[in-house]
Amino acid sequence: MTEPNAETGMVPVGLTVGQDARDYIAASRSAATQRAYKSDLAAFERWCRDRGRVALPAEPATVADYLADCAMRGLAVATIGRYATSISVGHRMAGDPSPTKAEVVRLSLAGIRRQLGVAQKRARALDVPSLREMVQALPDDLRGARDRALLLIGFAAGLRRSEIVALDASDVVEEPQGLRLTLRRSKTDQAGEGRQIAILRGRHPETDPVAALAAWREASGIAEGSLFVSIHVSGKVGGRLSGIDVNRIIVRAAKAAGLDSTGLSGHSLRSGLATSAAASGASERSIQAVTGHKSTTMLRRYIRQGSLFAETVSTLDL
Repeated sequence: MTEPNAETGMVPVGLTVGQDARDYIAASRSAATQRAYKSDLAAFERWCRDRGRVALPAEPATVADYLADCAMRGLAVATIGRYATSISVGHRMAGDPSPTKAEVVRLSLAGIRRQLGVAQKRARALDVPSLREMVQALPDDLRGARDRALLLIGFAAGLRRSEIVALDASDVVEEPQGLRLTLRRSKTDQAGEGRQIAILRGRHPETDPVAALAAWREASGIAEGSLFVSIHVSGKVGGRLSGIDVNRIIVRAAKAAGLDSTGLSGHSLRSGLATSAAASGASERSIQAVTGHKSTTMLRRYIRQGSLFAETVSTLDL
């Protein structure tokens, strides 16, 4: 298989395009997506090499066998689907037709989904009472100020963890009614068109995202650059946080509050906002305006979760 470009992880070396074109091609997908493609293609290449198969261009039967082997090794359905996508992208970037369009591959994927199921492990939605307990349990120090602002802003704006850590100080502006938050790029906005989200002032001082942000800014002295940064044991602020850091902050806050942290992750803030908003009667359109979901499929799952008890018929005279 033609090796992926070492810098972009996407463009095969043998593909005769200039460096400018390579740079723009690389910019068409996020760094995380490029890394995933590179890793997936490398795994497929190793599998083919060990079995004397040709990886590029691959025969449809080879791809079907590879995906079946992945299923037999217990990989998740979502992971196997991503592998198929990576193989398809690798072929198209090399100028070859994608083998994943062949009927044998499509039927293999359909069979895998049917046998293994397509349900994914989802992050547990964080509700408002739990969020309140978590922020109240945070210490009154620099790290506590950061975590409080991160949790409340992430929840109020329904942000992905990647969006939280990408925020710069200039992206969040305080106004009379609350905060004007600018997302310059997100998972569903790779072109960088950007969008704005309004965060109202909280009715309770302990969970007011505006007050929490002001306290963090004052304590940290951050006026430009990364909004949420690491904090050394010495108290010195460092560089931009990562998505994994957001997960750790949420789990640590839950444990500090004596709550069950099982299933909590960075996505718990986003799913929690959508689910809580639906439970309070917010419309699908208003929730989507905040979360920025391009598709309503996942959003409607949150709405169903939020309205589950409101719509049940089990209240019949029992």
